[in-house]
Amino acid sequence: MSIAIAVLVVTVVGLIGAGILVLAAKFMHVEEDPRVAQVQECLPGANCGACGYAGCADYAKAIVNGAPVNKCLPGGAAAAEGAAAVMGVSAGETAVVNAVVGCQGANEICKKKYEYEGISSCRAAHGLFNGPYACPFGCLGFGDCVKVCQFDAIHVENGLAKVDPAKCTGCGMCKDACPQKIIWMHSSKDKPVVLCANHEKGAITNKECSLGCIACMKCEKNCPEQAIKVNNFVARIDYDKCTGCGKCVEVCPKHVIMKPADI
Repeated sequence: MSIAIAVLVVTVVGLIGAGILVLAAKFMHVEEDPRVAQVQECLPGANCGACGYAGCADYAKAIVNGAPVNKCLPGGAAAAEGAAAVMGVSAGETAVVNAVVGCQGANEICKKKYEYEGISSCRAAHGLFNGPYACPFGCLGFGDCVKVCQFDAIHVENGLAKVDPAKCTGCGMCKDACPQKIIWMHSSKDKPVVLCANHEKGAITNKECSLGCIACMKCEKNCPEQAIKVNNFVARIDYDKCTGCGKCVEVCPKHVIMKPADI
């Protein structure tokens, strides 16, 4: 008899609890603006975070609340125009951004300091003295970037990560995955990039890699806009000043400064 009473009590409590939850769901329900779902349908669903929000759903809510519609790099102009149509606003100009690997070394070009036989992962290799190559700032070539790319836009060729600009959406997933921090986002097809991240003195860089910046400063001295400077033994470009004239590309003796179309 006591067992039956206990079962009855538990059942009644359960029913009361269920009733409370149903009433709470009904009276506390917040209607979502239908435009959120409509805007989200215009987005690619990559959930990459390149827009600055947690994912596509979060960005769709932000757009309905007034955020710009042209922040989705993977979706590009199509996503911006679709979201703009839903919101009744202008899409504006969508920036074209591509990933660039700031290294031309690996394999025979960059000397090795040891043979790595561990886990096939850039992050794992990075943990052992910044990887097996003599240059501690170069591409490790195990493809952590390839594994996270949702658009099949980056592959490892001859030990070096290469970006296909036709497929790259500029989402930045590969950039975040690279433990060497040598994948950068570049937004200009006309302005050059310094494909080296080695901050060692030129003589040391030259011994480690035949395609590294040696801090000779020829680019800096010949730039008519003073847009490129050698800082910490590696050249870097100020894109606010750079006009894309290509003079630095011409004078670089190591050919580490290139325009995106030539990479």
